[in-house]
Amino acid sequence: MHKHIKISIFAILGFFQIGLAQDDKKDIGTETVTVVKAYAPTISDAFKVKSMPTLNDSIVLQKKPINYSIFSVPVVSTFTPAKGKASGVKKTPPEKIYNSYASVGLGNYNNALVDFYTSSALNRDERLDLSLNHHSSRGEIDGTALDNVFYNTKLDANYTKKDRDLSWGANIGAQHQLYNWYGIPNGYYTEETVNGIDEKQNYFNVFAGGFVEVEDSFFKSVNLEVRRFWDATKSGENRAVLKPAFEFPLGDELLTLKAKVDYLGGKFENGQVANDSNIPGIDYSHLQAGINPNINILGDDLSLNLGVNLVYGMDLENSEGNFYIYPTITASYRLLDEVAIAYGGVEGELKQNSFYNFVEENPYVSPTLDIQPTDQQYDAYIGLKGQLLPNLSYNLKGSYTAENRKPLFILNPENTSRTDEKGYFYGNSFQVFYDDVKTLGVFGELNVDVNRNFSLGINVQVNDYDTETDNPAWNLPGLTASTFMDYQIGEKWFLGANLFYVGERDDLYTVASPGTLPENFTMEAKTLESYFDANAHIGYRVNKQLSVFARANNIANQNYMRWNNYQVQGFQVLAGATYKFDL
Repeated sequence: MHKHIKISIFAILGFFQIGLAQDDKKDIGTETVTVVKAYAPTISDAFKVKSMPTLNDSIVLQKKPINYSIFSVPVVSTFTPAKGKASGVKKTPPEKIYNSYASVGLGNYNNALVDFYTSSALNRDERLDLSLNHHSSRGEIDGTALDNVFYNTKLDANYTKKDRDLSWGANIGAQHQLYNWYGIPNGYYTEETVNGIDEKQNYFNVFAGGFVEVEDSFFKSVNLEVRRFWDATKSGENRAVLKPAFEFPLGDELLTLKAKVDYLGGKFENGQVANDSNIPGIDYSHLQAGINPNINILGDDLSLNLGVNLVYGMDLENSEGNFYIYPTITASYRLLDEVAIAYGGVEGELKQNSFYNFVEENPYVSPTLDIQPTDQQYDAYIGLKGQLLPNLSYNLKGSYTAENRKPLFILNPENTSRTDEKGYFYGNSFQVFYDDVKTLGVFGELNVDVNRNFSLGINVQVNDYDTETDNPAWNLPGLTASTFMDYQIGEKWFLGANLFYVGERDDLYTVASPGTLPENFTMEAKTLESYFDANAHIGYRVNKQLSVFARANNIANQNYMRWNNYQVQGFQVLAGATYKFDL
């Protein structure tokens, strides 16, 4: 009861207070507050409460030491973990490389081919290489009055030794070639005259050489070549060539000094075919000595070689000599990385012509040649090469060459008054005619690697000749072109083909008259037709050591003439086998 009375009294007083407050709000009045100083609060330093307060209690409990011990109980276990084994990766075994091979082939026209090669490592630093090559034919070519047998056999041996700072080697070899001067058409001479002609010519070649190369020395290398070459008409020549090379630092660049001493001497037993008699013979002897200093400057995109070739040439037989100065300047500039590289140069040299070199180019020359060096004043060229695509490369070049005493092959006169033992004076052999020739040339080449198994290439050479004598450039074509293809079909089969085209050439047929000067001989200009030749080969690998092959030459069966009155064999097929082995 008392509780309810107290609550009622508090409620009455509360309502009374609210009523007074509402009355006071009606007349609250106003007051003015003047701020004398701006408020500038300050912050007192804070004191961090220690996490572990100090106890000042008089009674502090001490920690009792506790000792731990392990009660070991032996457990018997018979588990033995298995040893881990690394997972193996299957490797492709390396291809077996054999150090020797032998190849034999036979075909129509009684063509025969034999090749043998071996390369043996005597020890870590020494190697001996041996090779034997033979190619022969005993077939008959239609339309020729004389036999056209030929063969070419060459044996070569090389020894090399490479040390850390010195490498050297030596080689020796021999070669025998047989060719016939068969360039007489059927019916031109009587059978009696033809039967009395000895048309066979034998060439013999023995050569040796050596080299030395040194590292980390101003003396870099030296090469020596020695050759003895002779034939069945008692003609022969000797040649020795020595080529040392040195390098010297020149500031940031390198000065290279190359030297050359070239001796050539020989004798032809018989005189030139234009003479009424085969006597006297022809003696020749030439010596060249020269130096070629040059500086190679390399930049990021530019490569420049600046040099000069100084040569003194002596005609020892006639006791004459001349001094020659030739430029040797080459440069290349990378225009667009590997896409376009510009290159050019101007180079010259005194070329040492020889009986051996002429036979290598034209085996039907007579052993009555005039041997002189060629003064190539300059060969100026400029070109552009590169890769348009990763598998497509090209090369374009234009050139202009000036040569004095350039050798040109031309038919020997028909001079039946001669009494030489060999029958090369029936208009069936060639002499060397020297002329001053300027040549303007354009060359283009394109190579495509379709993939790693298929490649294709083509090149074209166009030349325009200007001679000092206003004669044609005898037996030089104005246009040559060739193309090739190689295709690897899987692991077993492979094949290839090559085609080449040679444009027209000019020659001159003359008939000698006793007691008449050569310029008054009867002459007839000859134009040799252009020709196209196609060749192909195919092969099959029976196993890693044995493969068989077949070759087809002159597939179009054209009876063209490489030299005047010298027809080639028609369609030829040759098949054989190659065997690889260790020796």
